[in-house]
This record gives sequence, structure tokens and C-alpha cells, in this order.
Amino acid sequence: MVEICLGKFGDVNMAGIRHYDNLINSLLGKGIEPFVSLTHYDIPQELEDKYGGWLSSQVQKDFAYYANICFKYYGDRVKYWVTFNEPNVVAIRGYRSGIYPPARCSGSFGNCSSGDSEREPFIVAHNMILSHAAAVDIYRTKYQGKQNASYIGIVMNAVWYEPISNSSEDRLAAQRAQSFYMNWFLDPIIFGKYPQEMKDILGSLLPPFSKDYFKKLKNGLDFIGVNHYTSFFVKDCLHSTCEQGPGISKTEGYYLRTALKNNALIGESTALDWLYVYPQGMEKMVIYLKNRYNNIPLFITENGLGVMNQPDSNIDSCLNDEKRIEYMKSYLDALLSAIRKGADVRGYFAWSLLDNFEWLSGYTIRFGLYHVDYVTLKRIPKSSAKWYKQFISNFTSFEEDATSYHMLMKQ
Repeated sequence: MVEICLGKFGDVNMAGIRHYDNLINSLLGKGIEPFVSLTHYDIPQELEDKYGGWLSSQVQKDFAYYANICFKYYGDRVKYWVTFNEPNVVAIRGYRSGIYPPARCSGSFGNCSSGDSEREPFIVAHNMILSHAAAVDIYRTKYQGKQNASYIGIVMNAVWYEPISNSSEDRLAAQRAQSFYMNWFLDPIIFGKYPQEMKDILGSLLPPFSKDYFKKLKNGLDFIGVNHYTSFFVKDCLHSTCEQGPGISKTEGYYLRTALKNNALIGESTALDWLYVYPQGMEKMVIYLKNRYNNIPLFITENGLGVMNQPDSNIDSCLNDEKRIEYMKSYLDALLSAIRKGADVRGYFAWSLLDNFEWLSGYTIRFGLYHVDYVTLKRIPKSSAKWYKQFISNFTSFEEDATSYHMLMKQ
């Protein structure tokens, strides 16, 4: 959350308000439309210390208070709001594996000092979903009608899961994987209930929704943001025994996630152990969302290729990033194919404009179209920046003629 409040229900931090006022005004002055995320992983330490952050239902009221302040001060200029960025990653990595702060997990899932991997992720997710609902309710009731052409949504980390075989068991496992990873949040927000696959397996581990919140959850967003980079194979573990690996436990959905099928990778490997180049996954993911959620508008809010930082490499090798260009071309091509099949995609964001601080990976991974010298902060466009600049200057709409698009992709 942006630090614009001084403590729990304290005075508004006007210095913080002015900082983001200046940022938003500067963006608008350059012709850039602000697309604001209220929460990107972090939560104020005070709330974590006071009542356990996302583990407590108290956070719903605090999040609503915070969201209201943002809408009040910035809503006259911000037309696109995101309540949460990748809440599924927060719940899974923060409270199941313990890889991310607050690093809570059970001993069988990770090395944490405290936590309950079988129970806490579902409490956290529930509080996030209800916090989203509270913020959307405030926005719709107090602000959206007065702030014309304004929209609110949520951004999910979206991995495409490909059945490892054509068996009905593996195909159902791939569906379970989506439900336990992404639909876990989207189904309650859009349909007012958890996915049936989760209810069948988890039962009472899923917290119930009250009738009051069911009313708030209905039509709980205007768009879905999709952060998509990679895909994996999925093998059923509900009807067969699986080796140790991600996804195989009951609370994960009884499936094995793997990049290998018959000793062949799902796509070209990269410097990152979780990112495989499988552009078909972009099209399949977008079509899947289109069909499941009645073609709600989508934004591809993150997509790109990361490489490991090589501090001893010469600058020319860093700037010549043909692999990133190939990646973006193939994924944009797949995205256009989904659009031509009727998917309502409103925009695409490349991750990222600049080499940046990549969460726990820090400065060891570079996703930027612009190279950043971390000592001098000098920014130099990579080959991908030059290609992308030419691409977007000539191709301004996803509804352009297909021939023109493919001509641009060959440049």
C-alpha cells in the first residue's frame, strides 16, 4: 500500500499525497494514462504487527479506508484502478511456501519460524477478496459515477497449464490447477463463490461468504489484469501417485506442475528457472479467460523476458537483446490471434520499461527495455526498446489489419 496514511486511521500524510499528485500530473503532462495499483505485495508493517495483516478480518476495514483516500484525492485524474497485483502470489508464496514476506509456512512446505500452509493461504485470500469487494463497493457508490470513464479491476498472475496427456484425468488436473491458482480469486469476485473443484477438495477449509458480502462481490470488477509470462505441463495426482513436486498436496489441488514431458521442455528455457518460452500459452490463457468470464475486458498488465544480470559483460552485449525481441514478437502474435477470436483485450503492458529492483531477486534480474547502470543510473535503450518504439508507433490498435501486423512483426 502507498504510504499516505499515518498509522491506523490516523491523519492523512499530505506529503505522501503531494508526492503522488506530482507523479500523476507529470504522467498526464507527458500524455501517459496512469494505471494505478493500490497494493503490490507490501502491507504496512504496523498492520502486520498489530493484528497479523492479511490473516485478520480487520484488514478489510483498513484497506477500504486506504482505498477511499486514494479515490478521493486522485480519482479526478486516475481512470484505471487495480486493487491488488497478484494476490495469488502473495497468498501462496507468503503463506504456503514462505518464500515471500511475511515468510509463513509449515515445516513440510518450507523453512519458516511459524505458519500453517494448509490453512493460512485460504484465510489470507478470503480477506483479500473481501478487501477488494469493500474497495469496489466504495468506488462504485461514491466515486465512479462522478468520475466519468473510470474503471476498477484486479491483476492476477496467470500461468497457462497444459495437460501432460490427453487423458481425462490430466485434463481435469489442468483445470484444477487453474482453479487452485487463479480462479481461486476471480470466481468469488465475478460469480460470488469459490470454484467447485476447490470446494469439492477443501470443504470447510474455505471460509464462507456472508449474504452481505455476496451482494458486494457481484459484478466486482470492470476488467481483469493478466500478468502472463510462462506455461507448464500438469499431471493428475488425484487418481495416481506423483513424485514430490509443486502442486501435489491436497490444499494445492492434487496435481504435479512440471516443465518436462518425455524429457522435452514445454518451451525454450531462459536464464530464469520459472520462465519458459511458450507463446501458445498467451493465446490459450486469453481464450480461457474469455470463455470462463463472459469476455470481461482484459489488459495484459505484464509480459516480458528477464535475463540474469552480468556485471562483467560489456555494455554492447547487454544492449543487444534479440532474445527479448523474439519473445515479445511471438507473444504479441499469439495475443493478436486471441483477439481475432473475439477476446476483448484493451491493452498490453511490457514488463518492464527499465531494469528495476525485482522484489526478492533485487538487481540480479533485468527485465527492462532500457538498460540501467546501477551505479550512475544512466539509462540506455536496448535493441528491444528501439524495436518496440517502432512497433507501437506504427501499430496503435489491436484491431489493425492482420497483414499490416505481420509485416510489422517481421521488421
